[in-house]
Amino acid sequence: MPITPTPKIWMNGELVDWDQANVHILTHTLHYGMGVFEGIRAYETANGPGIFRLTEHIERLFRSAAILMMDIPYTVEELIQATKETVASTGLPGCYIRPIAYYGYGEMGLNTLPCSVDVAIACWPWGAYLGEDAVTKGVRMKISSWTRHDHNTMPPASKTTGNYVNSSLAKVEALKAGYDEAIMLNKAGLVAECTGENIFVVRGDRIITPPLSAGALEGITQDTVIAIAKSMGHEIITGELTRSDLYIADEMFVCGTAAEVSTVNSVDDRPIPCPGPISQAIAAEYARVVRGEVAEFSDWVELAK
Repeated sequence: MPITPTPKIWMNGELVDWDQANVHILTHTLHYGMGVFEGIRAYETANGPGIFRLTEHIERLFRSAAILMMDIPYTVEELIQATKETVASTGLPGCYIRPIAYYGYGEMGLNTLPCSVDVAIACWPWGAYLGEDAVTKGVRMKISSWTRHDHNTMPPASKTTGNYVNSSLAKVEALKAGYDEAIMLNKAGLVAECTGENIFVVRGDRIITPPLSAGALEGITQDTVIAIAKSMGHEIITGELTRSDLYIADEMFVCGTAAEVSTVNSVDDRPIPCPGPISQAIAAEYARVVRGEVAEFSDWVELAK
């Protein structure tokens, strides 16, 4: 999806012009993939742009960095404030937000210990990641031939830039085969997640999502959906899923900051009832929650101004 420039990007403590937010060709992370990032959304509210679960996203950025032994040279509070300033500078009612911490220019080689850590935050308008009709018509999915990386190979608990080579291979494979998205299995053949979304399967009156041990990222949107589903009286189970479990699902949906809540209409050309009533209801409530329209969850929305 093309990026629409906005006026400013925050880089290492200051807002710089979009076209001046550059890095050197020998930036360490460009060569070795050792960086961490987040995807956050700000939504239009009656009081201005509201950033959804900003604090939790920035805290996860720091957890990702800790796994890589990367010391971010700012506090959580400083990056929260920087994000708010960057969103406000765009003048947009809502936007997608990309904070990234990376090893900068000046050292080369696999040893990151002498490297400086740079931080940037960019914002731009971004629509529905899996399509504007992803809720009502659903998306077509296929099981990827690429295996989700293992906890002792590339830690999936860290939202690391290099980890997404795995996801990109699966995504492009799916798109070239005529599907919308890929589902990744771990080395045991169990469902982990999609290339950028957590998975939920509805069977009877239960909603099942794979455990983190299966290789899924600990999703903030996933946590949001679980809270919403429980508030609606649904039973949520964290449990292992096989590919066959997907084929015979009563309903299936996926979620992520970019994808929000999107329903699934088929997996490997096996049709899944879509849009299902539970999936639709959760998607509708999610759309209200992220805009601060549900009192129970209104603390999750932080105003940019």
